[in-house]
Amino acid sequence: MSDRALVLDDFIPYRLSITSNLVSEAVADTYEALFGLTIPEWRLVTVVAEAGGITQQQIGQQTRMDKVTVSRAAIALVERGLMQRHANPEDRRSHLLKLTEDGHTLYASVAPKALDLERRIFAGFSAKEVEQFVAMLRRIDAVTIDLVQESHGGVGDQRPRR
Repeated sequence: MSDRALVLDDFIPYRLSITSNLVSEAVADTYEALFGLTIPEWRLVTVVAEAGGITQQQIGQQTRMDKVTVSRAAIALVERGLMQRHANPEDRRSHLLKLTEDGHTLYASVAPKALDLERRIFAGFSAKEVEQFVAMLRRIDAVTIDLVQESHGGVGDQRPRR
């Protein structure tokens, strides 16, 4: 057992959460102002654009968003004419989400803004520091997924919740 006292501001999981929230606020403000998109909506647009066609369940697994958040974002994007549901030939119980022409146009506008925001956030870091940071985040993800699996006895939904 460690003799270290818990100081919230020095607790790394807390720092990760605070930093994530700050970055999310900057992203949300930008995408809401420019495109009228919420964070879950822009994540769906991007994931669907990258995949070409993907189920809501797959989006949830990939983005770590819960079913309700994914469903609400998908409904909003379908209603706005940015996305369509198509029959899933591999599983008749689910649908594939695909971008419409307007959705692809939106993505073409969103992607450069996302890359610019990322560039601005990390402008004070070297390319090597950013590469190391991303590698560390991926390792943290893997360890956390393993911890969640252990706590669930290796079964069930193994995704960390937000």
